[in-house]
Amino acid sequence: MNIPENFATRFNADDFLPASSDEKLGFIPQHKSISYWKDAMRRLKKNYVAMTSFWVIIFLILFAYVGPLFMAYTYEQQVRGSENLAPLTRSAGELERIAAGERVFPHLFGTDTHGRDILVRVMYGTRVSMLIGILAAILTLVIGVLYGSVSGYLGGRVDLVMMRIVDIIYSVPDVLVVLLLAVTLKPLMSAFADANQTNLAGRLVITLGPSIIAIFIAFALLYWTTLARIVRGQVLQLKQQEYVIAARALGASDQRIILKHLLPNCIGSLVAATCLQIPVAIFLESFLSFLGLGVNAPMTSLGSLASDALGGMYTYTYRLIIPAALLSLLILSFNLFGDGLRDAFDPRLKK
Repeated sequence: MNIPENFATRFNADDFLPASSDEKLGFIPQHKSISYWKDAMRRLKKNYVAMTSFWVIIFLILFAYVGPLFMAYTYEQQVRGSENLAPLTRSAGELERIAAGERVFPHLFGTDTHGRDILVRVMYGTRVSMLIGILAAILTLVIGVLYGSVSGYLGGRVDLVMMRIVDIIYSVPDVLVVLLLAVTLKPLMSAFADANQTNLAGRLVITLGPSIIAIFIAFALLYWTTLARIVRGQVLQLKQQEYVIAARALGASDQRIILKHLLPNCIGSLVAATCLQIPVAIFLESFLSFLGLGVNAPMTSLGSLASDALGGMYTYTYRLIIPAALLSLLILSFNLFGDGLRDAFDPRLKK
């Protein structure tokens, strides 16, 4: 092989020495490693629609749970002589008290036909609707995670049978089941409440009513199927990973593999799906309350407030607009925030 004469002049023996540590640092760009959760939060913070929805949800939580602490009225208090007041108006008796030097708390949203402050009732209605939505979503999360993880992990005929059960449940009309449960459980719950008036469970049934209990039972029976399918799909993918095979080879039990290795890697999808389940429960509760099958009076929710406003819809239109607008804002915020969480936790959307 012919070597050019100027080969030795173009290369130096020092060029082939191992690179020093400083030289390696200069060639390899150093990036700070970030975890999956930090990366997801970074993408979520860049989603301005989702973050705006998040702060709206925080405001509604403060409005529902902190707001009543600063009000001079309760949700069931009837102010005599102050019936059917328009927003930011006062009754003749209140004007006389103000003229006498007494401070009177204003009715910012007016009062209803019984003299109850609408603002306070809207606060408590938002609290009830939000609480029912969150508790129902947690209930569906627990059932869906357990069912879907067992189905996906065992696979085979067990998975086939369990998924066919899910398909059957999907075909059941959910609203009809809730209505049937509400009618069936009403005498049973009333008898239970009468026999346990001094117990916490009895007072809870009296406050919420049999229809709300029926909503929770319906969610436990019907609404967990979506989460079960999501978890099953994730587990089917993850159970073939090397760390799961290694855990099984080391003698780990099926329960430990599901709880310690599979479910923690599904948390991102579960958080997003659970957040999207909350507005479904809120809408169902508001729909039943609008039909008169919701919480028992004098307790209220946004749906029952809208239902009560129908009687004077043309005379007192604001009574319908206020709870309807707040309900729409609540459902829209949870939906948009849930969409943002889903986009943030989906690795395929990573740029």
